[in-house]
Amino acid sequence: MAGREPNRPLRVLFVCSMNRWRSPTAEQLYRLDPRLEVRSAGTRSGARRRVSEADLRWAEVVFAMDREHGSWIAAQFRHLELPRIVVLEIPDEYRYMDPRLQEVLRASVDPELNSILSGGSANA
Repeated sequence: MAGREPNRPLRVLFVCSMNRWRSPTAEQLYRLDPRLEVRSAGTRSGARRRVSEADLRWAEVVFAMDREHGSWIAAQFRHLELPRIVVLEIPDEYRYMDPRLQEVLRASVDPELNSILSGGSANA
C-alpha cells in the first residue's frame, strides 16, 4: 500500500450487515495479528456498530462480506476518498465464531492481506 509506514500495522475494517456474526468473527480472528489493527461494523441501521465516516477515514482496507456492503459504502460515503474495498462474497449463513466461518474467512482474507502487506495489489 503506497504511503503506508512499513512498521505500522495495517488498519483493516471488516463489514457485514448487522455487525453480529461475520464481521465480528473476522475482527476476533485477526485482532491479535501484530501486522494489523482491526475493527468491525455493519451497514444496516440496526447494526450493533454501524459503519461511520470516521471508520472509513481510519481504514486502509475494508473487507466487505458481500457486494451489497461494498456498494452501500460507496453510495453512502461517495463524498469521501474511500480506502480499498475488497469484496469477499461470504454468505450470511454462519453464526459468530462458527468454525466453518473461521475457515472461510481465513481462506478469503489471508491471501488478500498477504498480497497487500507484501506490496502487491489485492482484488478490489
